[in-house]
Amino acid sequence: MLEWESWSILQHLMVFHMNSHRFVIILCLLSAITIITTLAACTTFAESSIQNTAPTTETPPPPSPTIIWFPLSATPTPQALPTKKATPQQKPGVGGILLSDNFSSAAVWNTAVSDLASVDVSNHQLTIAVQPGISDFSVRQNTTFKDFYAEITARPSLCRGTDEYGLLFRAPNHVAYYRFVILCDGTVRVDRFSVKTPHLLLPAVPSADVPPGAPGEVRLGVWAAGSEFHFFLNDHYQFSVSDKNYPSGAIGVFAQSTGDTPVTVTFSDLEIYDVTYAPPATTPQP
Repeated sequence: MLEWESWSILQHLMVFHMNSHRFVIILCLLSAITIITTLAACTTFAESSIQNTAPTTETPPPPSPTIIWFPLSATPTPQALPTKKATPQQKPGVGGILLSDNFSSAAVWNTAVSDLASVDVSNHQLTIAVQPGISDFSVRQNTTFKDFYAEITARPSLCRGTDEYGLLFRAPNHVAYYRFVILCDGTVRVDRFSVKTPHLLLPAVPSADVPPGAPGEVRLGVWAAGSEFHFFLNDHYQFSVSDKNYPSGAIGVFAQSTGDTPVTVTFSDLEIYDVTYAPPATTPQP
């Protein structure tokens, strides 16, 4: 009996042993299948990722043009005022000389010296020197003129930009006068002063006769008869204006610094001629 039971147990162990090997084999097969399946899935995912991330070969659209909102425009170049030799029609009625001053005496001119400005008469010339932002002038004493033609030579030695110098005329006093103005930027204008307030009679216009800055030399001429004024540079006619505020007055010169640099100008050879002129009568309109 015992032998039979022992044999039966042995048989069961053998069967179990055989089944265990099969189980192990099956497990191994299942593991191998799982690994293969996983590798295949990874390969498929990798290929899909490579396809999805592959750079496109399509040509990108051309960039849109840049809009220029404020296109640059050409800067206009100021044109010099054309000038010609004066004609008798532009200086009518000029007669004999009334006054010739070679600046040999300072007694008839206003002279002064300060830290800001100076007016000096020496070496046959009158020199005005002003510091930045300062203006000064000098008027010839005890002489007044109504209708006349006056000329004077000006030589700027320190002058730039919109600094000014020129001729005063028909000055009834020291706060009222006309000015023939030369600007150091190559332009010229005319204004009327009243109690230190300027009134523009002609805006600045370029002229080929104006010295561009300093040093330079120019001869100024003013023809005045009644309310008519004709202006000349180097005996070249420039323009005409009309104003009847001051019928007569003295002659003078001035210089003004409008920037941050001083101005120095000398004046010489003043000549004043008589003018006998009657404007043509106008025909009244019906």
